[in-house]
Amino acid sequence: MNQPFKLGEENLNVETCIQIIRKEKGILLTEKSKQIINESAQRVENIVNSDQTVYGINTGFGPLCTVKITKEETRKLQENILKSHAVGVGNPLEDNLVRLMLLTKLHALSKGFSGIQLQTVERIQFLFENDILPQVPAQGSVGASGDLAPLSHLFLPLIGLGKVKFKNEIVATEKVYQELNLKPIDLGAKEGLALINGTQFILAHAVWGVHRMGNTLENADLIGALMLDALKGSTSPFKKELHEIRPYEGTQQVAENLRNYLADSEIPASHKNCDRVQDPYSLRCMPQVHGASRNAWKHLKELTEIELNAVTDNPIITLDGEAISGGNFHGQPLAMVLDYAALATAELGNIADRRVYLSLEGEKVGQPKLLLKETGLNSGFMIWQYTTAALVTENKSLLFPASGDSVPTSMGQEDHVSMGSISGRKLHMILDNVEKIQAIELLTACQALDFNRPLKTSPILEKIHSKVREIIPFFEKDEFFGEYIEKGIKLIQKGNLKK
Repeated sequence: MNQPFKLGEENLNVETCIQIIRKEKGILLTEKSKQIINESAQRVENIVNSDQTVYGINTGFGPLCTVKITKEETRKLQENILKSHAVGVGNPLEDNLVRLMLLTKLHALSKGFSGIQLQTVERIQFLFENDILPQVPAQGSVGASGDLAPLSHLFLPLIGLGKVKFKNEIVATEKVYQELNLKPIDLGAKEGLALINGTQFILAHAVWGVHRMGNTLENADLIGALMLDALKGSTSPFKKELHEIRPYEGTQQVAENLRNYLADSEIPASHKNCDRVQDPYSLRCMPQVHGASRNAWKHLKELTEIELNAVTDNPIITLDGEAISGGNFHGQPLAMVLDYAALATAELGNIADRRVYLSLEGEKVGQPKLLLKETGLNSGFMIWQYTTAALVTENKSLLFPASGDSVPTSMGQEDHVSMGSISGRKLHMILDNVEKIQAIELLTACQALDFNRPLKTSPILEKIHSKVREIIPFFEKDEFFGEYIEKGIKLIQKGNLKK
């Protein structure tokens, strides 16, 4: 295993997050970080023992910020906030998103601006490292004042409440604590607020979205190249000189990928003197369309990695003991770029559907109509494109930007919210659909490629074709195609096809 990541000290990036949640890399709370956490907790204790009135430490929350809480009540206040704010609904988050929420919260709390107790941080670390995963409903956050509801569910187990997934079973936290001989944490002043005030629900979706979208972008270029060669498309639109005079980074990257993926194919020479002047845009404009989506992905990755190393709870306790009440919990910085990424991902599905449609057109692309030699009795691949059309349209219906809406909450105290949690969730719904579209395009491209035999495509594309043919045959007639599409989807979901 690699050297452990030092919580609160080193900078997190998306790749490191993925390594950690896959247990390819550990985490470490160093003595230095422990000291910083203890000093921050002491500064909160100093405020409690003083005559100061500080939001969230000795006042109520949100519109109740003017209600003073006595010293004796401050601990009960923190427990109450977890219980009262755990009102999420819907299906529980998948395990990797819960892991990312725990990891990113651990890192933020370890920076020493939150006034959290060391024992609380260590209990969160224990849950994370032992795969005791709180069950977090997916719906209920408006993405400002923190992801309050989901984070409340995430940390209910600290006080012995809620349910967790442990040893692949959903059980009450109390049962796990009994089995492991653990006791609930007694939360100190400000701790409840520090735990639930933050953007870790949105951030987890962004981190996992960067990872998934990266794979989707790589597969878009690979499958697009396979389809282009199968349909005897031209490689001329990918020449380096063309893209040097319109030098978008994403466009240049896609053009380079396509050149590399199609290098040493035998197929282009076979149609060098054909009468097709230009290919349809879905083939010819892959650098421009896929490249624009790559540019959006780079923007998402950049902002996600800023947020990964930020402190987003409220109030912040500075090193000199000042409590600053601000708005670092507001999810707008990620909400907007997640909506942008959703649009960029949907476009990968949109252009892929056009290539699937194109492959069925018969003589126009030098292939049998509907990709079967004999049609009439056989419908061939006709209805495959119905499915991609349905998925593309479903994605379009998901493209309203959640960050463009705001519903005032908390009796008007929170009068502008980001809805970034919905932006994040919608990105993953669209990614799910695009993976299905890509599976259909991959299988369609492999079917089309086989009509070019004995000519071979490039070595890298032949390898992908062979990977498909290990589980999915060339079709001579109609079959129960649905089961093969499901196999294709599972292949896509494994990640980058080159791996």
